Amino acid sequence: MKKLKEALIKSAKSLYQTLPILIGAILLVSLANALIPKTFYSTMFRNNLFLDPFIGSAIGSILAGSPITSYIIGGELLKQGISLVAVTAFLVAWVTVGMVQLPAESVMLGKKFAVVRNITAFLFSIIVAIITTIIVEVL
Repeated sequence: MKKLKEALIKSAKSLYQTLPILIGAILLVSLANALIPKTFYSTMFRNNLFLDPFIGSAIGSILAGSPITSYIIGGELLKQGISLVAVTAFLVAWVTVGMVQLPAESVMLGKKFAVVRNITAFLFSIIVAIITTIIVEVL
């Protein structure tokens, strides 16, 4: 019983700490929805199984985000009519590839390792998105 109580307290603290991040993500997505016209998305993403995940991964690689806010952003992108393959690639790259953190990662882990890890994560974000979309369509 004591471990359950400790786990609940720890979970509540964690939720309390991430609440500002979630609220910020919701506000940012709302602002983007208001400022970016829906035609922008249709010009960028064309429902192409191979081009959309590449574009989504490229954008996700440049931006950096936390997994906890990806649910909100992913849902909003899907509501805007962006294909599942593009959103999946964007979110996987957004969480795993870190162009913004590359300089710090290079210093801490070595330049070669950081570059190889980011390139590998970028390629796998495209592969994972395509496989995920195919599986979802089959099911």
